[in-house]
Amino acid sequence: MITWRRLAEADFPLVRRWLEQPHIARWWNHETSPEAVARDFGPVARGEEPSEDLLVLLDGRPFGLVQPSRFADYPDYRAELAALTEVPGEAMTLDYLIGDRGQVGRGHGPRMIRAVVRATWDDHPHAPAVLIPVPVANRASWRTLEKAGLRRVAEGELEPDSPTAGRAHYVYRVERPG
Repeated sequence: MITWRRLAEADFPLVRRWLEQPHIARWWNHETSPEAVARDFGPVARGEEPSEDLLVLLDGRPFGLVQPSRFADYPDYRAELAALTEVPGEAMTLDYLIGDRGQVGRGHGPRMIRAVVRATWDDHPHAPAVLIPVPVANRASWRTLEKAGLRRVAEGELEPDSPTAGRAHYVYRVERPG
């Protein structure tokens, strides 16, 4: 069973270990010192930033992280993506990772994305869609989105999270049901 809860400061050592894993570091390009993790995840954990960091659990054990956020809260990011595709004002996006290397490739990624997207419709009643840009080079990630039911709606160049990812991105989208 996949569940989640808000990331807490006590989870930072786990997140740090995940960010150091080669399968994550290649795409997230994140500083992993304790100070950097606290600096970057602390404001959200304390409710000082509008996005969410969710620790995702599989049968009660942490295995991943999902970061839902509204494009409206990050206008520069929205403008960059809007050059490639329509981005409604209340649309959401997700960043995600499976940090537990032993859980990679077992079908949990699509299940995690589907579950969080379903919850998005309740948690964000004005969100008409979820849009997720992903580097073209990150085949595992965009295949996960496809398996989760998102469809590719655009491709083009975006600023990458990691310099090794390249600027070429696909954009995936799912609409609010009904």
